[in-house]
Amino acid sequence: MLDAILGLFSRDIGIDLGTANTLVHVRDRGIVISEPSVVAIDTRTKQVLAIGAEAKRMVGRTPASIVAVRPLRDGVISDFDVTEQMIKYFVRKVHDRVGLIPRPRMLLGIPSGVTEVEKRAVRDAALNAGARWARLIEEPMAAAIGAGLPVSEPSGSLIVDIGGGTTEVAVISLGGIVVSRSIRIGGDEMDTDIVAFARREYNLFLGERTAEDIKIAIGSAYPGEWDDQRVSLRGRDLLTGLPRSVEVGTDQIREAIEPSVVQIVDTIKDTIEETPPELVADIMDQGIVLAGGGALLSGLDRRVAEATQMPVHVAEDPLTCVARGTGVVLEELANPQMARVLVADTYARPPR
Repeated sequence: MLDAILGLFSRDIGIDLGTANTLVHVRDRGIVISEPSVVAIDTRTKQVLAIGAEAKRMVGRTPASIVAVRPLRDGVISDFDVTEQMIKYFVRKVHDRVGLIPRPRMLLGIPSGVTEVEKRAVRDAALNAGARWARLIEEPMAAAIGAGLPVSEPSGSLIVDIGGGTTEVAVISLGGIVVSRSIRIGGDEMDTDIVAFARREYNLFLGERTAEDIKIAIGSAYPGEWDDQRVSLRGRDLLTGLPRSVEVGTDQIREAIEPSVVQIVDTIKDTIEETPPELVADIMDQGIVLAGGGALLSGLDRRVAEATQMPVHVAEDPLTCVARGTGVVLEELANPQMARVLVADTYARPPR
């Protein structure tokens, strides 16, 4: 009864709990939070010092007593307690003008390849963070809904959601996932590739944030008009221990991240090979849709189109597709067709 009363003062929330970024969609308000999934902790007192954008600014710049951690790895929870604190922080931030303790209904996106234990960890973290009702939706389904694909119709739609820790590829028809593949390769792996490239070619040690900035600035998966761009790698010389800067071009960074790009493209091709021929025909008409932050990699759509011989489209605002999809589902929970897209979870508290 208390939960139901407090629910009157809470807002339904959809959360894209990503490895790199967490986005929060509030019913009737849209996406109100988009912050890095980073938490800064004082190791002496175990106290949380900062969460989100403020914590990310501390990465690589903290004293020994403070660590900036990412509580999600490869799309799943690696530190339960810290994840719970992060969700609780975002819930309170959304309800900053509500006097009572918020008890929202929560819908959270999860990778399609996670285990039952990992699903339960996400659900428990949401309930412990204050949700009165927590349900899960697979990220490729949420991304497809957020991208405006006709997921409830008897036609095939192929969505590729490239996040920080995972890449999800799924063929969707009649409100369900027909074929799916999930690999733990994404933007983070590309950053690692760039760090390894700088170490191998120039004996230069780069930080993760620097590698990410380089990827965003000149990263590409296919030759194009962006090939004349150059950027400076700034890091520590592994031989002298002193700071050094090296200028590199787009083609070099493309070569550096090639292993990760190849795995993503191969996963898309493998998924198409497993798809029933009737749905393949639909996909050839509608095209493949790219979502997630990785979809912003220059030339990736051309690379996938060349490999699959199918039209490829980048979703509108691909970073927010999953969060927007959770918002659409929350608004239409009364619709039986929309309720079918949720992950079956016998431990979730029923709606009130």
